Amino acid sequence: MYRLNLLKLSLLLSAVRVHVECFTVHSSRTSNIPVVLHAMNDDSPVEEYKNAATSVLSNFMQKNEGGEGNNEDPLAKFEINFDAEKFSKVPLDTLAQILDYELYNKEWFVTGNVNPIYFSEDFEFQDPDVKLIGIENYARGVNKLFDQETSRAQIKSVVVNEYKENTITVTWRLSGGVKIGGGLTIKPYICYTDLKVDEDSGLIFFQEDEFDIPQWDILLSALFPFLIGKVTKPAAPEFERDDIPVMPTVKSASATGGNFFDSIMTMFN
Repeated sequence: MYRLNLLKLSLLLSAVRVHVECFTVHSSRTSNIPVVLHAMNDDSPVEEYKNAATSVLSNFMQKNEGGEGNNEDPLAKFEINFDAEKFSKVPLDTLAQILDYELYNKEWFVTGNVNPIYFSEDFEFQDPDVKLIGIENYARGVNKLFDQETSRAQIKSVVVNEYKENTITVTWRLSGGVKIGGGLTIKPYICYTDLKVDEDSGLIFFQEDEFDIPQWDILLSALFPFLIGKVTKPAAPEFERDDIPVMPTVKSASATGGNFFDSIMTMFN
């Protein structure tokens, strides 16, 4: 109980600090990813903690459910081949359609059930608090962080960004919980993920997330849910898509020289 109360105090102090900082921001979308969403323990895939608060909070990440002796790989059920050969470059709008289909079905922003063929070997995820390198590290990180029983990444749209070069933007609704302390419930909110694509290889090399509410709102809502809709903003409403994504039929040579569509579909077998 003392450990959990200390966590709440630390998070509250962080929330107050960020709340003050947010008065200087004049954008409806914030690029500060919540500290709570990046706290990992000693076996974390995180490359670098960029501030002391995040490093301290990493100690509160829950251990594996099976205890210290449990070496079961949580990603094993997905049968992900992280050594799979990369696919050949396709037009950006086609890649957006492919990712729409994949993310709609796999929700890998919270499950970690990624398809590595779309990502560069130098893939990097970075925000003001954390630097993380490698798609496997990313997959393991989100799977470990989010409660796999309750968390959802409901994909609203995946489109080519008209204002950012070689960028695909995913709009999605995050809900569920994170495995920190005794567990924290996330107030649903909208996320905007920019996937930057290498112009030569056609592979994703960088990911950056932004949210429709500031960091202090997310933290306070998780710690004190009775403030939702009063002090903090209401939860983002659920939605149903009218357009169910389908995998485009692309006839482009894959990295192995076969049919591109077939090479992708093998990942579902």
